[in-house]
Amino acid sequence: MSKPILCLDFDGVCHSYTSGWKGAEVIPDDAVAGLFEFLEQAAPHFEIQVFSSRSLQPGGMKAMQVWFEQQRSKWLAEGGQGGEKYTISFPTEKPAAFVSIDDRAITFTGQWPEVDFLRNFQPWHKARPPSANSKGAGRS
Repeated sequence: MSKPILCLDFDGVCHSYTSGWKGAEVIPDDAVAGLFEFLEQAAPHFEIQVFSSRSLQPGGMKAMQVWFEQQRSKWLAEGGQGGEKYTISFPTEKPAAFVSIDDRAITFTGQWPEVDFLRNFQPWHKARPPSANSKGAGRS
């Protein structure tokens, strides 16, 4: 029996993306804190696939693969407790995932968000901390 697919976005989810876009083959920043601990926990339960805007750009997929190898090695060298190495695949099309994790997505709840909410959207790494009177999911 195959495992369900967990699709991860790359920039802002795996790669911290603090330097912003530098090109499909240029990945200058480290992993988001906790990435490899999360992957260790998720791998026994999910087929992990990374899909990104880099996926179809020349050199993008290879750059992500190399980045994962280097970052996992760095994590292990810094004391990360890695079990048996797991497989991460890099599809060229968005997979039919059981669940996806993306820093630039909103969960659809059956109610359409307000357009102003969408226009003001910020990913977690650029967002201001929520105020006590902020509205959730753009609904009144």
